[in-house]
Amino acid sequence: MNDGQTGRRSGGRADRVAKRALPPAVNPCPPGQRGGQYRPLSEADMQAIYGTALRLLSDLGVGEVPEIMVKPFRAAGATFGDGRVFFPRDLVERVIALSAKTFTFHGRDPARSIEVGGDAVHLGTGGAAVLTLDIDSGGYRPSTLRDLYDFTRLQDTLTNVSWFTRCCVATDLPDIYDLDVNTVFALMKGTTKPVATSFTIHDHVAPIMRMVDIGLGGDGASGLFRATPFLKAHISPMISPMRYGEDAVMVTLACIEHGLPLSCITAAQSGATAPATLAGFLAQSLAETLASLIMVNVIKPGHPMVFSNWPLVVDLRTGSFVGGGGEISVMNAASAQISNWIGLPSGVASSMTDAKVPDAQYGAEKGISSLAAALAGGNLIYESSGMMASLLGASFEAFILDDEMHSLIYRTLRGVEVNEETLGYDAICEAVLGPGHFLGGAHTIAAMQRDYFYPTIADRDAPVTWDEKGRPDAWTRAKAAARRVLETHHPTYLTPEAEARMRAEFPIRLEP
Repeated sequence: MNDGQTGRRSGGRADRVAKRALPPAVNPCPPGQRGGQYRPLSEADMQAIYGTALRLLSDLGVGEVPEIMVKPFRAAGATFGDGRVFFPRDLVERVIALSAKTFTFHGRDPARSIEVGGDAVHLGTGGAAVLTLDIDSGGYRPSTLRDLYDFTRLQDTLTNVSWFTRCCVATDLPDIYDLDVNTVFALMKGTTKPVATSFTIHDHVAPIMRMVDIGLGGDGASGLFRATPFLKAHISPMISPMRYGEDAVMVTLACIEHGLPLSCITAAQSGATAPATLAGFLAQSLAETLASLIMVNVIKPGHPMVFSNWPLVVDLRTGSFVGGGGEISVMNAASAQISNWIGLPSGVASSMTDAKVPDAQYGAEKGISSLAAALAGGNLIYESSGMMASLLGASFEAFILDDEMHSLIYRTLRGVEVNEETLGYDAICEAVLGPGHFLGGAHTIAAMQRDYFYPTIADRDAPVTWDEKGRPDAWTRAKAAARRVLETHHPTYLTPEAEARMRAEFPIRLEP
């Protein structure tokens, strides 16, 4: 290849590449990347776990069935005996066939809506932390309503939190009605992302949904919410092992009536409320989550429900809950894999580190569990932002650190794009026959903007530069970033008129 040929070829190609180069603001690792690359279970493994779950439902059955569910279950083909309900295999598989496989989880800002199901992976939040890692003192204290609102507006600025479930409990609100009302109010005031909450009892659902309608600009009964349901309910209708919880069932039915999407969560614990063996745990937990799916779909076929099968681990030496570790990582990955194999929108948990502060344990446990769940294809990965101390605590700094970690996870999922452009044959020729390097070339500039993530919290300075800056660690940098957001981001997502009406009719405790 002579220089003249190379010159003509490189000039035209450089121009084309430059025109195709994306602006620096492009996100090289956005949420919603495809999962499914990690498969801890073989096809035979999944068949065995699924078959055992079906046997549990048909032969062992589920106990403590609320009276309100007896007639719907009978109509669907279930049988009863000895105080238990038995679901034959054909009933279970009919329910799976008619259940929602994908649905839109709306944001009040349509640009923030996400599609749940398929192979798309979204990292978000969960939890009910009763403690907050104080950003000033560095120690834990009881979480408050103000903390919840501050967490809400902090995550509102974070790209990789696809939806926000209340991450802490306002322990300064002992009245359960005040707690449920103010939790939803704080979510609506602080973000336009899809959000999720819990209802303590079913009687709270109707008045809170009236408040939601008012917050949307309606009269309290206009039905505005049903057009774009942005609030999801987190409920645990099953109590392990293998029985229904009547209070949670009643909340589920009330939420279905008002059009709320559901995350029906099974949260058994190994060696305590489920078998200590990983395979036995997965079989029982799958059966229990299928029992929730049956309950929802015999009431309203196709109602949007996240199949939230969360295997949780107990340290069998002490009986304490374990948030991080290899077992919980592989089990949640396996749960995501088998849920997706069945064809249901999967929800699993990750990043539930046992660490109390952002340290080496924090990074290892969060990184391993989040990446495993994402690679396995968990559609919604709960607990993955901000949670610490085995779910007892939430941290402002952790939200910042985790958001950057999620960028690395999404970039890993995105993988390697192989095409004529990315193979770079012409660029290699140009560099070899030209300057002898790729620095500053159009091909490099395009890749720099399109393919690479550049962290703002992780430290890539040389040791001497780091030393000159005062040797800051990740916790220090995250603390500064969180402070900047909390000092400057004061969203006004509720109109003054809507907020005034909400405050006039409901016991809103968050200061104006």
